[in-house]
Amino acid sequence: MAKIPTVAIIGRPNTGKSTLFNKIIGRRKAIVTDTPGTTRDQVAGQVQGQDLDYLLIDTGGMGGGTEDRALEDDVHEQSKLALEHADVIVFTINSREELTGSDFEIVDILRKSTKSHVPILMVLTKCDDPSTIDSLLPQYYQLGITDHIIPISAPHRIGLEELEETIEEQLKKLNFERVEEVENELPRIAVIGKPNVGKSSLINAFMSETQRSKSPLLVSDIPGTTRDAVDTIIRYHDQDYIFTDTAGIKRRKDTKGDIEVYAYFRSIKELEYCDIAVLILDATQPLSKQDKRVAGMAVEEGKGLIILVNKIDLVDTEERQMRMAEITHQLQFAKCAPVLPVSAETKEGLLKIFDLIEMTQRNRVRRVPTNELIDWYKRAVYGQPMGTLAKSKMITQAEEVPPTFVVFVKDPKNVQVSQLRYLDNNIRKTFAFEGTPIRWITKKG
Repeated sequence: MAKIPTVAIIGRPNTGKSTLFNKIIGRRKAIVTDTPGTTRDQVAGQVQGQDLDYLLIDTGGMGGGTEDRALEDDVHEQSKLALEHADVIVFTINSREELTGSDFEIVDILRKSTKSHVPILMVLTKCDDPSTIDSLLPQYYQLGITDHIIPISAPHRIGLEELEETIEEQLKKLNFERVEEVENELPRIAVIGKPNVGKSSLINAFMSETQRSKSPLLVSDIPGTTRDAVDTIIRYHDQDYIFTDTAGIKRRKDTKGDIEVYAYFRSIKELEYCDIAVLILDATQPLSKQDKRVAGMAVEEGKGLIILVNKIDLVDTEERQMRMAEITHQLQFAKCAPVLPVSAETKEGLLKIFDLIEMTQRNRVRRVPTNELIDWYKRAVYGQPMGTLAKSKMITQAEEVPPTFVVFVKDPKNVQVSQLRYLDNNIRKTFAFEGTPIRWITKKG
């Protein structure tokens, strides 16, 4: 299969990179605020262009912008790694401000580090009135790094069409072509959970050494390090999986400031967008109401669900057994989810997750033939106190994702929750539905 080209957006903080990224991608994936340094990890999304597709990367701002120097250094290094692997570079400059030392620093990096065949497109952002840009163009040309200078206003879509056409034009000059769509899309795995339970560490542990050297996820003891949802493709036994490392989901009252609120909502959106949610719990901490809430969200959304109990190497055998029993007892509503003790540090149990993902993905799209379903139903309700359900002669599967079954009864109001729970338990024993929620609908008929 042909390689999908990569286009990296770089620039100093607060030059409109994330706004531009969101407009091109078509959905709000990167955080946009007036706070410099909001985007910390690389955020990627696939763009379906007119003539070819490409992977667009929104990098963290180069040149600082926050007081956390250690973390800013990591962000800067990740942006440089993105540059090394980009096929086209989109360099953003805020046209409303004078060129800064950080702008010149990035220009110097582009001169020294960019491969000669890689095109650089200079994008002058926040140009709400393009007619005013003519007097400013000479200073940008004098930088001497590109002849492609495009003024834009992303919120008003001014100049966006020209930019998108130029990106595709430059990629075609590099002999890239549209990749034929494959019949089966890659499974999307959203890694969710409270802040600081080890989500980024787990994905880093799944990566190959080559991946970690090119694009490691930021890992810190500071809760909230991951603010953007970050896509990473992991290959295991010739199968690719898209893992999305989400910002930690906190209770709404615990989110402080606009950035954490946006991170909260984006984590929710990524949960809606994924195929399977992997909920990370901390083995050293008791199960919290928030853990249960996050698991409940995955079940309500009808997603495949796998529970990983991370940091299991930090607890003794007795505490391990106690924690596993606690999870089984308190997450009764999510009993479809397999529970796997793991350690991102020692890699204990990690590879087992791929078997669970394959099983869950297979089960969540399973369709039971109607004749087999009716035969199962007759056996399931025979001799049981099922009330109006026992008299039903018709059941069908309405949906595959999640598996949804409709039972036709004389009066749906007389159906008890405990009776549906019995059907749920029974069908799981007969047809493998581990890892996926099941929905039941009763209709009059």
